Amino acid sequence: MSGFIARTCRKQVTLFPDRLDDYITEENNIQVIDAFVDGLDLAKLGFKTVPAKTGRPAYHPSTMLKLFMYGYLNRIQSSRRLEREAGRNIELMWLLERLAPDFKTIADFRKNNSKGIKNTCSSFIGLCREMKMFTDVIVAIDGSKFKAVNSKENNYTPKKLQFHIARFEKHMEKYMAQLDKSDQEDNAVIDEAPVKDRIVWLKKRLAELRALEEEVTNQPEQQLSTTDPDSRLMKTQGMTRIVCFNVQSAVDTKSHLIAGHDVTNKQDRGQLCAMGKLVQTALGKESITVIADKGYYSRSDIKDTQDAGMVAVVAKGDTSGSEKKGIFNRSEFRYDSGKDIYICPANKKLTYRFSGVEKGLTIRRYFLDTMTCRACHLKSQCSKGKGPRKISRWEHQDEIDPMDDLVTSSPDMMLLRKQTVEHPFGTIKAWMGATHFLTRGLENVRTEMNLHVLAYNLKRMISIHGPEKLIAAMAV
Repeated sequence: MSGFIARTCRKQVTLFPDRLDDYITEENNIQVIDAFVDGLDLAKLGFKTVPAKTGRPAYHPSTMLKLFMYGYLNRIQSSRRLEREAGRNIELMWLLERLAPDFKTIADFRKNNSKGIKNTCSSFIGLCREMKMFTDVIVAIDGSKFKAVNSKENNYTPKKLQFHIARFEKHMEKYMAQLDKSDQEDNAVIDEAPVKDRIVWLKKRLAELRALEEEVTNQPEQQLSTTDPDSRLMKTQGMTRIVCFNVQSAVDTKSHLIAGHDVTNKQDRGQLCAMGKLVQTALGKESITVIADKGYYSRSDIKDTQDAGMVAVVAKGDTSGSEKKGIFNRSEFRYDSGKDIYICPANKKLTYRFSGVEKGLTIRRYFLDTMTCRACHLKSQCSKGKGPRKISRWEHQDEIDPMDDLVTSSPDMMLLRKQTVEHPFGTIKAWMGATHFLTRGLENVRTEMNLHVLAYNLKRMISIHGPEKLIAAMAV
């Protein structure tokens, strides 16, 4: 093979360096992991640091935590893969000091230390805060669907169960008809044994489905996932439905660090205030700005957010359906706060008439009298019914109207939100490979996401400051 770089024979004796230290440079990212974990008070964070007096000695939680941080930083989340890497990866040999836990021990540590892992993630946010990464806090909030360990086939709703029960009952009728026909004929050619076995199986399956039907009916959301009961069937951005969890994140618009996160099995609406409070607690700041898309627009939730001392900036979606009906949109009716009236496109005054309660909110109703509205030349463009056009207004709408005006006058805010939240989610999903969780149950899934967020923030800080500066900050 002349002309190419010469290879070394595999049988040739090679003298590797005597120390693992010789393989690890000062700029290696695992130096950061080692320094960070060694600086933590693991007992205070919730890890079990006192070994049992009897039985086989346990691995120190610092060893296991370093292993998981390295794994999630390098796209190795499976406990079996981590076991393999601990025995052959030189970086892990250095980080773990040649310890190599088995996969069951690794999996159990993640399962049994949810509190400690969560607090570790919070501790790193505290380090970022000490390094002045969060000033004039503006966070973009968004949710993303992550697949659960549960297929659509093992997710049931009343409608789906009724379909399956009807299908099985139809099969039952077909097989029973075959048996009846066989009984009536003297020279039956049908083999009854397989048919009877099939009927027994169908009866068993029908009993299971009817039991599930009763169980689903008792569920608050009228659905049940049998593999992971905490997961839910939800719509994604592409309007497809997957059994998943909804991961919420609040990302700082300057540093792109994840300041707060959570995993829920609910939709985005109603999560704004809760996510804002997580950020307030994590950063120790009450005065923050939260930006979210129209999926978070809930008037009561926005008010709660404002009452908590935050500035909310949430895009408002048009859910009235007026344009589809071919009539004036609600936005074309101007509200006069001084006189407490609405001005319609025909320049007529809609006055307050009565109040009612809808979904726990007190709603005020405004409209003209029927005769005045009916005589208007714009009646066909305003209302399709015989009665007058009615406008509804929430009793606390005055408090969120300035926010709606801000969103309208500052479209760049929504662009900033999109630019901020897309990167962390994209990065984490790329690390996860198939973008699905490995664990089951809401608590375990939250632990898994804590590790992902910790790894993301760690990598982000290394990119911003470099390993040496970050290690120096940890030593302070």
